[in-house]
Amino acid sequence: MSNLNIVILAAGLGKRMHSALPKVLHPLAGKPLLGHVLDTARSLSPQSICVVYGHGGEAVPQAIGDEGLTWVQQTPQLGTGHALMQALPHLDNTGMTLVLYGDVPLTSIETLRRLIATAESKSFALLTVELVDPAGYGRIVRDDETGGIVAIVEEKDASKAQRQIREINTGIMVIPNLYLHGWLHKLENKNTQKEYYLTDIVAMAVKDGVKVQAAQPAYDWETSGVNSKTHLTALERIYQNEYAKKLLDQGVTLADMSRIDIRGRLDCGRDVEIDINCIFEGHVQLADGVKVGAHSILKNVKVAAGSAIAPFSLIESAEIGKDCRIGPYARIRPGTRLANEVHIGNFVEVKNSTIAAGSKANHLSYIGDSIVGKNVNIGAGTITCNYDGANKYQTIIEDDVFVGSDTQLVAPVRVAQGSTIGAGSTITKDTPPETLTLSRAKQMSVDGWKRPAKKPKGDK
Repeated sequence: MSNLNIVILAAGLGKRMHSALPKVLHPLAGKPLLGHVLDTARSLSPQSICVVYGHGGEAVPQAIGDEGLTWVQQTPQLGTGHALMQALPHLDNTGMTLVLYGDVPLTSIETLRRLIATAESKSFALLTVELVDPAGYGRIVRDDETGGIVAIVEEKDASKAQRQIREINTGIMVIPNLYLHGWLHKLENKNTQKEYYLTDIVAMAVKDGVKVQAAQPAYDWETSGVNSKTHLTALERIYQNEYAKKLLDQGVTLADMSRIDIRGRLDCGRDVEIDINCIFEGHVQLADGVKVGAHSILKNVKVAAGSAIAPFSLIESAEIGKDCRIGPYARIRPGTRLANEVHIGNFVEVKNSTIAAGSKANHLSYIGDSIVGKNVNIGAGTITCNYDGANKYQTIIEDDVFVGSDTQLVAPVRVAQGSTIGAGSTITKDTPPETLTLSRAKQMSVDGWKRPAKKPKGDK
């Protein structure tokens, strides 16, 4: 919206978090609280976004690292009205200003659009909600006859009668810039906290004949802020539960919607099945028919149709082809690309390697910095020795190779097409194609040798 400024108040200390980390940087679903608010703000396409920060100093803007934002520091912190004053030089004289909070991460785009639509060019709108227990919140005071909003009273300054009001102020509001500059300069700190309350501008608006309107969110939790680790945990569960509902609505099968964590974005095709306690980080794409076993972790992964990931597998920054079989207990590290019908079995680790169609490493192997051809069988206990302590080298295994168990391939080395490597070999040189290559010490038996026996107790 070309006539919309957004100010995000993010200067709070967060004493009850009991942490050196600024409150707005605590993660929810793998992203800082402030990051969620910024994503929502950007979706409204405002003319500008200004973030008012305080506690934590430069740690907050450094952590977010967005050059498109305007950052303003509030020092000292003297209330929400004082915080918005710091942003005034960056706000237009026309249009509207939307005030958001860096520790209120779950407000929906739809709710904010409804709030903005409620505000008219010369009026402003508050986001309010009715709570069964409104303790601790500022109360919305309405005219007994007209029902119009006439003031917001903070609980510490409220009368006994006002404390019975259940409609509370969420702090989120849309203010016409035409009046904002003047109202903020009139704020006073004549209250028990000796702070400048942004909510006092409601009474100023009423006095100036400016209409004050209200909108409500679809869910109460959209306006919930984080003041403690308990609050953070509660909102984490709400976020995950809502994401799980969306997946179920799309046709994804979840073994238990309360035991899945999405810390980023999860895109799923048809007939995807996800077992319990799986974690998805970054951007994960699961195509049609993919199955993810229990306790698996996928981070920035693309999995093609029909592939199955067995329990306790860890896959990061990799591409998995169609109809692959991964795990259980497999680790696929960054830079790995698996073609179709590849099998990576239990306790196999693959790093920065490409493996062509139909190849298998089913047991207890390490494949690093390698190019593996089609229809290769890598036996149990095989490792590519790709690091000499200073530099890393590449191993190339061509099509139709059979590598016997307990083999070491010392890079740089090429195993030619159709080669067979005998079990227990250490391969340091390129092998010829279609040939058996092995390196073993000669087997021998020692006559007369006796196994050492334990000495009786007491003997020295």
